[in-house]
Amino acid sequence: MSNRRVCPVCGSTEFIYDPGRGEIICKVCGYVIEENVVDMGPEWRAFDASQREKRARVGAPESILLHDKGLSTDIGIDRNLSGLMREKMYRLRKWQSRLRVSDAAERNLAFALSELDRIASQLKLPRHVEEEAARLYREAVRKGLIRGRSIESVIAACVYASCRLLKVPRTLDEIADISRVDKKEIGRSFRFIARNLNLTPKKLFVKPTDYVNKFADELGLSERVRRRAIAILEEAYEKGLTSGKSPAGLVAAALYIAGLLEDEKRTQREVAEVARVTEVTVRNRYKELVDKLNLKIPV
Repeated sequence: MSNRRVCPVCGSTEFIYDPGRGEIICKVCGYVIEENVVDMGPEWRAFDASQREKRARVGAPESILLHDKGLSTDIGIDRNLSGLMREKMYRLRKWQSRLRVSDAAERNLAFALSELDRIASQLKLPRHVEEEAARLYREAVRKGLIRGRSIESVIAACVYASCRLLKVPRTLDEIADISRVDKKEIGRSFRFIARNLNLTPKKLFVKPTDYVNKFADELGLSERVRRRAIAILEEAYEKGLTSGKSPAGLVAAALYIAGLLEDEKRTQREVAEVARVTEVTVRNRYKELVDKLNLKIPV
């Protein structure tokens, strides 16, 4: 049975809501479909942002990016207090901040999320990627996967996993450069977390084409070169040439080839530096793609 509302007089399905009267009115014939509708909004009006902020009686929404999810309170600062009262309020604020992180688990979570915020801001990650990384870390803590591993390596691994799950192109080298731990340690933590949180290769699969725009932006290549590189990578994928290969190396080689074909040449060193791979990797992938795809490269 359909829940779609229909006017009993003319059969129209188009209505107007009048918030002043609390009525829903048929747009065609003017029949009042419903009256005394409860207004779920505030009872006050605001004409600018500062007025709205002063009159609002609720705080920020719950956030997974805060260790207490933003549900704790803070004691504010009132500069009009006398000297003794100001000292008392200072002590209260100090104890309040200590109570917000009452035990070791809370302190570790607060530290981990502050490290996540630092990495995400330096990598310029979207908020939904940061939130997914926080969710993965909380799940890892709940399952006891942190024990025996550094917080920094696990949070970096969660960021990398989140980027792959949500198809946001960031390489492990980029994350390792910003993180305070070694790339190999992040890789070990990533594999351990992926295995225990049921992050299957299918979920974590990243197509090489996802990296094309990122690398092309850094190389200053045109849209024409990007489209040619994507076409090369898609053909290579169809022929099974991408299996077991580093996406960064493949994209670097595809952009190098596309640049040659579209007369926007970049050196192998420039492409390798952007993709964070060696020139040898670029040359090897270049030879494979040219040979297997029968590409005619201008001399």
